[in-house]
Amino acid sequence: MNEIVNNIWLEFSSYGQLIIKGLLIGIIASAPMGPVGILCIRRTLSKGRIYGLATGAGAALSDIIYALLTGAGMAFAVNIIENPTNIYWLKLIGAVVLFCFGLYLFRALPKPAPESHRKGNGTLLSNFFTAFLLTLSNPLIIFLFLATFNMFTFVIPHHWLAQTLGYLSIVGGAMLWWAGLTGVLVHMNDRLGANFARTLNRTIGGLVIAGSIITIIKTLFDPTFLKFLG
Repeated sequence: MNEIVNNIWLEFSSYGQLIIKGLLIGIIASAPMGPVGILCIRRTLSKGRIYGLATGAGAALSDIIYALLTGAGMAFAVNIIENPTNIYWLKLIGAVVLFCFGLYLFRALPKPAPESHRKGNGTLLSNFFTAFLLTLSNPLIIFLFLATFNMFTFVIPHHWLAQTLGYLSIVGGAMLWWAGLTGVLVHMNDRLGANFARTLNRTIGGLVIAGSIITIIKTLFDPTFLKFLG
């Protein structure tokens, strides 16, 4: 009986870890203050929070499409991912890529996004689709997903239920970010602009850099990895 309970607990624990990883990946993918982030800020301040959330939802839909493409591509390398030694190398590579991404984000100067609805609010659907298309036009996000998937060992081959929960968690993480951002914005005035976006970029970039450094250190000093190197 205890063995059955322990197995059930381990299974729920693994699902819980995958959900947390998915939430973190969704937040990391959404946090950079690129054109969509600036667009969300502008719409939230000028039109209201619901329009900012619609913009974020459009970006989240595009993100999950690229996440699914990334996961499908990685599924072809099942034999590589299942090798414990390769997982350590993938984590290191993912952490280094994230470090470079965080450094770029820290130094980036946000560029304003094109806004074709300046004279009116437009419908929520039009706000949703413009953000979706704007995010979809940047396929380079695949490299970010590759880095985070490797770093968190996110792809679990042949476990469709777990992967479904994981991908849904990515959407949840993305919407958690947009909900938090728009929630903060509604309490601020319209003087927010490039300085605010730059500060946010530096904050998120610093957190990504710190997280990648911690991952690199933990991986390099993992006893199993050290044993392999020795």
